[in-house]
Amino acid sequence: MSDLQKRIEDAVAHPRNLGEMTDADSVGTAGSAGCGDMLRMWVKFKEDSSGRKVIDRATFQTFGCETAIAVASVATELLSGKTVEEALSMSGGDLSAPLGALPPMKIHCAQLVESALRSALEPQPAMPEAVAALVKPADAAHSAPSPTLRDSFQPRDSSGGKPQIIFKKPSA
Repeated sequence: MSDLQKRIEDAVAHPRNLGEMTDADSVGTAGSAGCGDMLRMWVKFKEDSSGRKVIDRATFQTFGCETAIAVASVATELLSGKTVEEALSMSGGDLSAPLGALPPMKIHCAQLVESALRSALEPQPAMPEAVAALVKPADAAHSAPSPTLRDSFQPRDSSGGKPQIIFKKPSA
């Protein structure tokens, strides 16, 4: 068994920072159409002793392979104490470095984690009003729940209509 495989197995057997963070300051979601993996990352900030806004904690959930779980696990550890700018400067390779060099067919796992992190930390475009109404709490007195994977889907057309479903005819 290779050293990389041992590190991945250890990270999967003992994942760090796995799970939803209910008091997160920011949430990001990314998906890979190539392999079907999805990853959500929650980030909580604090002010450090010098007055800088830094990442206090990051957590994740994923529908992904062992490598995606392992990269997300080690990445959440690396992010603690980093400013937003420092975190955004990290590449997928930086985020997966504690595991060792990933084989070419698994680099997309590190890119998935990087994309979820960027989604959480970069300013997001305004959500179309029709979609915002669907995810807005019914009663303003209630706090909004953490967004779900469903909430990240947006209508395909610019009018704010519902996504179009196209049924394919079975092939002969």
